[in-house]
Amino acid sequence: MIINVGVGVVIFNKTGKILLGKRIGRHGGGTWAFPGGHLDHAESPFDCARRETDEETGLSICNLKRGPWISTLFDEHTHYLTLFVIAQHEDGEPAVLEPHKCAEWRWFDWESFPHPLFKATDDLIAHYPQLDVLKAYQ
Repeated sequence: MIINVGVGVVIFNKTGKILLGKRIGRHGGGTWAFPGGHLDHAESPFDCARRETDEETGLSICNLKRGPWISTLFDEHTHYLTLFVIAQHEDGEPAVLEPHKCAEWRWFDWESFPHPLFKATDDLIAHYPQLDVLKAYQ
């Protein structure tokens, strides 16, 4: 079995809200998740975070910090190790640049995330229920 490596980007805006997108497709369709995707060969998690955020939302991120990681078994054939990157965003609003993968992007308070959440996002919150813990990575 292959273990996939993904990068999830927890982006805080200047008011402290966090960006989530509503996924479309076979893998997690109808759930809310952070921007992110597969880590490419020879790519650093920070470079992946910048690339995926730009490709999916058009946003530029700054002040990237290493976040926690989560091991998620989606089903008997799909296992991901997700490396989270904590980042900040200063200006502008996200655009849906991959409409076949994401229906919309919205900013949420940590305490009022929508449901259902993408399994890796839900696992992160289960392990780090307090926003203060993630902010410590900033």
